[in-house]
Amino acid sequence: MTNMTCIEDLRRAARRRVPRAFFDYAEAGSYAEQTLRANRADLERITLRQRVLVDVEQRDTATTILGEKVSLPVALAPIGLGGMQWADGEILACRAAKAAGIPYTMSTMSICSIEDVAQAVGKPFWFQLYVMKDRGFVRALAERAHAARCSTLVLTVDLQVLGQRHVDIRNGLSVPPALKLRTILDIASRPAWAARMLTAKRWTFGNLAGHVKGEDSVKAVADWVAHQFDATLDWSDVEWIRSIWPGKLILKGILNVDDARSASKAGADAIVVSNHGGRQLDGAPSTISMLPRIAEAVGSEVEVLFDGGVRSGQDVMRALALGARACLVGRAYVYGLGAGGERGVATAIDILRKELSVTMALTGTRSVEEIDGRVLN
Repeated sequence: MTNMTCIEDLRRAARRRVPRAFFDYAEAGSYAEQTLRANRADLERITLRQRVLVDVEQRDTATTILGEKVSLPVALAPIGLGGMQWADGEILACRAAKAAGIPYTMSTMSICSIEDVAQAVGKPFWFQLYVMKDRGFVRALAERAHAARCSTLVLTVDLQVLGQRHVDIRNGLSVPPALKLRTILDIASRPAWAARMLTAKRWTFGNLAGHVKGEDSVKAVADWVAHQFDATLDWSDVEWIRSIWPGKLILKGILNVDDARSASKAGADAIVVSNHGGRQLDGAPSTISMLPRIAEAVGSEVEVLFDGGVRSGQDVMRALALGARACLVGRAYVYGLGAGGERGVATAIDILRKELSVTMALTGTRSVEEIDGRVLN
């Protein structure tokens, strides 16, 4: 990890070390990937305003998210199949986040279970929830998260139906990997990954264990998940979740002002301006292009978080300058996880921290609270 200078270095290392199907799963967007590319391109077009002869020796990257003190305006976003990037990946990512002093968000579609992570880490984390057709299962997940001392529920609201990701179909993605010749050869070319997976706690979706009939069958799990995403999801479901969840509630997947206002009225404590990393509605606008107007509309009512395309501390600065309280990062830390497990995630977080600190210095900024539109050209 000592030679990893940026997130792209971690990405290249992860691509070498993780089987193709699982690397591509984290990497890809939906359909033609227009929105995936726009997330990055629109961030890169925003230029920063250089300032000189300002005393910036003392700089502070710390802030708060929903009243929780954090060392960096960053949280690790929910990522499915983290345990297929590296054995017990969710546990390792959570440990790295807690050591760094930032939140970790566990996905419903994780490999390790809520209880696995809670027992291994021993500190509160965030839990991401999908509202599925089986409302009893949804309630049970929320209750399990509360019992595990999860401080915050992140309700993802932009996955009523699944956007097609072509690479997953081409790769025949399954969990655990299907024993096809191409898959066997791919795994055989990554013996370190395979050896680690032999000692992993789980090989299938931990949060579904004991709930899906025939859970040892990849097809049974896949069929259950595919039929559980609920196209009838509406704001009454958000109000129901608010009524059964006693902690902080974040709505993830907000991409326009009207939905942001509705989220505030529904009792959300925060929203995440997000297009699911370009993995759902292809052709949707980039998140950074929508952030300013959403932040202006509801920033005094709920905390506004940002998600989509963050690969550097400069990107974090751009999002904060346009109204975000903090950023959720997904692929950036997943590359670290695939490249080096817990140490790789810690490296990804440290890269973002150092880049943000230097960017603050070169824009004449001493603290996160000072970051606003004045740092942009």
